[in-house]
Amino acid sequence: MAIIKTYQKDEAEGELAEIYKEIVKVRGDVMNSHKIFSSSPELLRQQLAFIKYYANHKTLSMPLLAAIRVLVSTNQECDFCIDFNTAMLVNNAGWSLDQVSAMREDISQANLSDNEKSMLMFVMKSVQNPLSVNEDDMNTLRSIGWSDQDILDATSHATRMVAVDLLFNTFKVDSYE
Repeated sequence: MAIIKTYQKDEAEGELAEIYKEIVKVRGDVMNSHKIFSSSPELLRQQLAFIKYYANHKTLSMPLLAAIRVLVSTNQECDFCIDFNTAMLVNNAGWSLDQVSAMREDISQANLSDNEKSMLMFVMKSVQNPLSVNEDDMNTLRSIGWSDQDILDATSHATRMVAVDLLFNTFKVDSYE
C-alpha cells in the first residue's frame, strides 16, 4: 500500500477528476501508477502528457520503449515497473518471459532489430554512466539512421523512468491497493 495519500476515482474532484477522465480515455482505467501523482494534479497532467507523447512515437517502437523501461527499472529495483513493462512486452509485443529474462541478463539478447539494440545499449550506457558517453557513441547511432531527436527522446524516456522508479519505490507503489 502506498505511503502517500492517493485518490481513488470516486474521491477525485475538480481538476483531478477531469484528469482521471482523460486517463480512462487513454488507458481504460486509473491505475496505481497514475494515482501516485494524484496529490499533485499538475504532476499527474505532466505524466499523462509524457505517456501520450511516447504512445505513438514516430520512430521509437513500443517494444524498444518498454525494453528501456524494463532495464531501467531493473537497475532501480522497481518491481512494479518491471512487472508492468514485462507484461507489455509479453502481451503487446509477443515476447516470451524467457526473452525478457534473457534481455535482463544480457542486453544484446533483446528481441529487437540491430538498430534498436544499438539505441537500447546507448540509452542504458547513458543512464548508468552518462559521463562515459562520447561523440563516437552519437555518431554510431547517427550512422545507422537515428536522428538526434530520436536519441534525445530515447534517452529522455530512460531518465524520466529513473525518476518514476524513484517515486514508486519511495512511496511504495504496487499493483494492488
